[in-house]
Amino acid sequence: MFGSGGLMTRVNQALFVGETVFIGRKGSIDRPFYYNGAFWTVDTLFYTHSFSGVYPRFVLYLFQNIDWYKYNEASGVPSLSKKTIENIECSIPSIHEQRKLIKLISLIDERIATQRRLIEDLEKLKSSIVDRVFSDVSGEVVKYRDVLEVSNLRNDGKADYSILSASQEFGMIERESLDIDIKAEAKSVKAYKRVHAGDYILHLRSFQGGLAFAEVEGICSPAYTILRPNKRLEYGYLKEYFNSPKFIKSLVLVTYGIRDGRSINVDEFLEMNISIHSKNRQAEIVKNLSMFSFKLNVEASILNRYEQQRSYFLKEMFI
Repeated sequence: MFGSGGLMTRVNQALFVGETVFIGRKGSIDRPFYYNGAFWTVDTLFYTHSFSGVYPRFVLYLFQNIDWYKYNEASGVPSLSKKTIENIECSIPSIHEQRKLIKLISLIDERIATQRRLIEDLEKLKSSIVDRVFSDVSGEVVKYRDVLEVSNLRNDGKADYSILSASQEFGMIERESLDIDIKAEAKSVKAYKRVHAGDYILHLRSFQGGLAFAEVEGICSPAYTILRPNKRLEYGYLKEYFNSPKFIKSLVLVTYGIRDGRSINVDEFLEMNISIHSKNRQAEIVKNLSMFSFKLNVEASILNRYEQQRSYFLKEMFI
């Protein structure tokens, strides 16, 4: 059990020096972390500071492999007690075995950190390219309503359409792929709007994350505004721009309300100006940015595999 030797101690706004492993007492109870050095902390943590026959990093990996929410003791804010933690039984291998496990996981952690930095650098470069491309436009100045049309086409019921939801990271995706449980009655689905591939979707959080691009057919909530591009725009031409910091900042001019009550005035948005490239240049931009996005997706997939590998090793180590 963890409690042997008084391993778990409650933090009370103190300064710690040396190797320490922390775990949340309230709130984020599933995010243990390791720190080596001087550290001021608060009263919402437990910490392990008396290490006898065990490496601190091994304790960290052990904690990371535990489903802490299974031990949650509150119906509201997740909470853990010192007694509960101390009564969790675990097996501690020899110091020699601990050292080997720590070395293996540490190597994977280093590779994961490197991969994350690579992705972060690529995302910054992509953002810079998008900003430059759409800031240096020697084309035509138009209003959004000149190139985008509001579509209120409803679900015709002639096909088994997937229900789509807006996500800030992936655009319009199938609702069932989200980690939320949203039920829709058959009667309400009949009033849903049709989404075509190539549509831009103005959703409730657009003022924070931009417009969602649809690459699949489906239906979506009537709360969304479907903006369908006309022939003056190449497929996906504004996809990256509509998620750029520059564009999101421009939405401040047409966004009203506070906090969760914010909404975008569609008519005012459509009256805003935008400079568009020639059709040939649009096609080049779409091709180049698509290649960049593909590269990012490949690197993200590699990161995901490293993280899965790490998770697998942890589970195998602590069976």
